[in-house]
Amino acid sequence: MTKGRRSRRGAALTMALAAVVLAAASGCAREADDVSAAQDGGVVHVACGATEEWCAATTEQFAKTSGVKADFVRLSSGEALARIQAGKDNTEFDVWYGGPADGYAAAGAMGLLEPYASANAKVIPAKYKDASGLWTGVYVGALGFCSNGELLKEKGLSAPKSWADLLDPKLKKDIGIAHPSTSGTAYTALWTQVQLAGGDQDEALTYMRRLHPNVLQYTKSGSAPAQMTARGEVAVGVIFSHDCVATKEEGFPDLEVTFPSEGTGYETGGVALVKGAKNPVSAKKFVDWALTPEAQEIGPRVKAYQFPTNPNAKVSDKVVDLDSLKLVNYDAAAAGAAKPALTKRFDEEVGQAPKS
Repeated sequence: MTKGRRSRRGAALTMALAAVVLAAASGCAREADDVSAAQDGGVVHVACGATEEWCAATTEQFAKTSGVKADFVRLSSGEALARIQAGKDNTEFDVWYGGPADGYAAAGAMGLLEPYASANAKVIPAKYKDASGLWTGVYVGALGFCSNGELLKEKGLSAPKSWADLLDPKLKKDIGIAHPSTSGTAYTALWTQVQLAGGDQDEALTYMRRLHPNVLQYTKSGSAPAQMTARGEVAVGVIFSHDCVATKEEGFPDLEVTFPSEGTGYETGGVALVKGAKNPVSAKKFVDWALTPEAQEIGPRVKAYQFPTNPNAKVSDKVVDLDSLKLVNYDAAAAGAAKPALTKRFDEEVGQAPKS
């Protein structure tokens, strides 16, 4: 046999072996996909931190768009974290959607989330997502004050324009705010005080203790103070501004939104995969879809006026211009890392968390 013929036979044998290896690899990949699909029930269970209406509209539209069944349980940030942690050995949810990202950061530190870098996350600005893919932002909302003008007029006061204004003795038992252990909104307010104090948690808690006599009650939900203000139960609510705008549209035109001059915090509402999800394929489809303009344009249709993180999504004219506000440097990762200890201190040193 000549040298050239042996070379051709060797090359042919190499190609044949390569084809076998490729076929085997493809078979393994298909088998893995089949196994993954078999483990997925074609449904996604969502722990939802947005408003009830937004949660319903979002899961309904996702189901129509994808053909995947979807359901949700509406939970405040603290409740969602507690439920996900309690079910870590037998997961109840596949996805966590909505609510401030510091809660997601805390969950990530506890090993409760599964990193997932969706291809759709590429367009989301870096400041609105976790670098490792633990969570990705779907909206942004700024913290502000929601005031009942009639009640304030009776007290000879105007709408507050600073955190210091909230300490006025005339507002005794006349401020509504949630508890930071249960509400992401309230924790945003607490962490904002930490940032305004240059990172000093003691000073931040001192401010909250000074505010305490003016607080009527600490609610479980962060949006509840908007309704309290609208009904005249309190003169001022400390909430995300979009919740006040939505309540105003429900028939309370006298409500007024203002922002603190010292600086205010903001939330980046997230979406993330829950570790150990029983429907991981459907869960990833939900995350992918939640980052699209279609998904992020749902909010205004149900009076949820947060700023979308996808730059290609249309922005409602009722969404506050973030560039017009003085914002603190809100690091969700740092806020999340500090959350367990800081909320415990708040509960012990300022006000007890509301009971279920």
